[in-house]
Amino acid sequence: MHNSEHPKKLFLFSLFIALPILLVDTRLDRIETMNRRLTFFCHSILINTSKPTRKLVSINPRTNGFSLFRAFMYTSTQYNNNNNNNYRRVNTNTDPNDPSTLMKEDGVSVCSELWIESFRNPNQTITNLTNYLRRFELWVLAYQKVCADEMGAYMPRSSVQRSALEDLLALRNAVLDNRFRWGARLEFFIKSPKDKTEYESLSKRKIRAILTTTQPSPFQDRVVQEVLFMILEPVFEARFSEKSYAFRPGRTAHTALRVIRRSFAGYLWYIKGDLSTILDGLKVGMVISALMRDVRDKMVIDLIKSAMTTPVITSPPVEKKKTKRKYQKKKVLAEDEPKPDPYWLESFFGFAPEEAEKIPTWGHCGILSPLLANICLDELDRWMEGKIQEFYRPSKSDVIWNSPEGEVDQGNTSWPEFVPTSGPDKTRKIDYIRFGGHFLIGVRGPRADAAILRKQLIEFCDQKYMLKLDNESLPIEHITKGIMFLDHVLCRRVVYPTLRYTATGGKIISEKGVGTLLSVTASLKQCIKQFRKLGFLKGDRDPDPQPCFRMFHATQAHTNAQMNKLLSTMVEWYRFADNRKKIVNFCSYIIRGSLAKLYAAKYKLRSRAKVYKIGDRTLRRPLKEKKGQSPEYNNLLRMGLAESIEGLQYTRMSLVPETDYSPFPVGWKPDHEKALIEYIKLDDPKTLEQNRTSLIEEGLISPQDYISMLVWNYKRSAGINSELLVGSGVEKRVEEDEEENEESEEQLHVCDLLGEKDCYKGKEVGTNVFSLHELKMMMLNLNHWFRGA
Repeated sequence: MHNSEHPKKLFLFSLFIALPILLVDTRLDRIETMNRRLTFFCHSILINTSKPTRKLVSINPRTNGFSLFRAFMYTSTQYNNNNNNNYRRVNTNTDPNDPSTLMKEDGVSVCSELWIESFRNPNQTITNLTNYLRRFELWVLAYQKVCADEMGAYMPRSSVQRSALEDLLALRNAVLDNRFRWGARLEFFIKSPKDKTEYESLSKRKIRAILTTTQPSPFQDRVVQEVLFMILEPVFEARFSEKSYAFRPGRTAHTALRVIRRSFAGYLWYIKGDLSTILDGLKVGMVISALMRDVRDKMVIDLIKSAMTTPVITSPPVEKKKTKRKYQKKKVLAEDEPKPDPYWLESFFGFAPEEAEKIPTWGHCGILSPLLANICLDELDRWMEGKIQEFYRPSKSDVIWNSPEGEVDQGNTSWPEFVPTSGPDKTRKIDYIRFGGHFLIGVRGPRADAAILRKQLIEFCDQKYMLKLDNESLPIEHITKGIMFLDHVLCRRVVYPTLRYTATGGKIISEKGVGTLLSVTASLKQCIKQFRKLGFLKGDRDPDPQPCFRMFHATQAHTNAQMNKLLSTMVEWYRFADNRKKIVNFCSYIIRGSLAKLYAAKYKLRSRAKVYKIGDRTLRRPLKEKKGQSPEYNNLLRMGLAESIEGLQYTRMSLVPETDYSPFPVGWKPDHEKALIEYIKLDDPKTLEQNRTSLIEEGLISPQDYISMLVWNYKRSAGINSELLVGSGVEKRVEEDEEENEESEEQLHVCDLLGEKDCYKGKEVGTNVFSLHELKMMMLNLNHWFRGA
């Protein structure tokens, strides 16, 4: 049938649906409403006749009659019946199936609004998250983020195709209508842009393989996970304890190490616990009950519950037979195909400490799993905060911990790592920090306090998480043995003062220490273990570098650049370690030896010594199989026609930067939380009122009041001055004006020296009438003040 006949048939079909409703309902207001529906719907059909194919496919009455009826019903104009029976038009020309009309704001602004509301009322129970789940802007933003992970490049909002927006809207409607199912294998509302598979034409064998083997998480599941994550993260970030530092924005392992250096000085006994079994999975009821402490939205709770209860189809691992390796042609990646991770980044992730190695994955929750784990473990953080207050017993003989208020503004502010000796009667206190499923507790006092706390902790984990712990899993260790946490060793150094120097140049040191110093050093043993796991070396006591054959086919310039990035990342990782120079120099030695052996095998130079002789200590000179080097190489390199080779960094200990000992402030917060708190404070009307009150008490004038004062007094004095200038006393007035001008210049000079606040202190708005020249000098002073600002 020809396409031009379809609009007429659809028009008749709409009349067929609308007329019985109009005939049955005889009320005047219903007739007006249905008449407007029919007019708008018929008008939309007749206008869109230029694109019959696209519109007819989406509203074909035979294949998609429900969509036609839904579009017809939603084209109505909503009315509000007041007491006077007056109708007010609320929503016009809004099609819920048109994605362009639903994107009213930017997704980032919607997220910012949710962050601000969550931090403004952090203790309020949330019940209206479904409203944010309906916001199509968040779904578009989630689609962009998932596409960035999938494609390896960010997709701007303007680049999202119309068909993708329609599929995304269908996914949103399915979630809201409870038609979405986690872990779909064959039927999708939306697919990845790079997924070109036609599932309808697959064979039975391929379909069976898809349904029974382990498959990556579907694209639509990751979009829904991203939307839920954007909604739930600000809600709980405003409620989380400041003692947790994993899986949270702005809080990293470096933050945890800096907190340990500042707050854990002076502690003798340590309890190190491992709750990583919780990250493997908890009962669904425990997770949902922890979630419902702050969120009471049924749709969000049901979505997360179904994600955890829906079974994940996995296939048993199959042992591959060892076959002879065949030559494979190098694959050329397409433009939209994600590029593999750089070797330096993959190698650095191999250095992940034990505490950060395990990332939770619960059912189909995906990126929600770490957030849910923090929600469950937040109860442990709150419990430990109560124990910190309970165990705090200040002593007046202590030097730095003697305040009855607690740990606020406590400690050695000038040198946090140093704790002076306080004698046997010292302050008893504990501190706590958690990174993922691992936590560290420091106890200042007798070992009995640590034993009591460990017993209570075992009972709490058994009641709350049904986790059986014992004394072996929670050992109590003394600081002198060295405490390993985040691949860094915490140890104590006793500070002995020098009493005097002898005539022969020797020095006499006191046998009694004046205090202890907390040292945070990188573990060389752990570093060797990680290098050995990655295949860079063998042996423990005398580590021997091994050739890095994974970079065999790469050029020398590319290999050196990759290893330099790895070294730079290692320098940043050990930034706060006391032995930063030593540990980075060791890493540089291992990598340099590994590359030297690789180049010796690649260019047939037999030994590392020959490689160093030709390529220099930093391996920056080109290595070739033939002897000698082209004399034109330097000229080609200078013109940019030859690839430059970057030498290895940090080959000498003097080139490694010093340890970062910058002080960590008390009550530290990430930058985004600081900005949110400052915005909420400035947005509060009480803040403005307090500023006005303080200005009045100090006798100062705000810039706004100062400008209004100038304008008001100028208007009042303009009429008076005009009257005085007219008449017989004009010459006398001019002389007085000249005298006032000289006085005002002197006053301007004094104002420049004292500042305009002190100069105009005490003058109230509307009480003093200024002369014309005084107003001119005020304006000059104001202009001078603006330029200085």
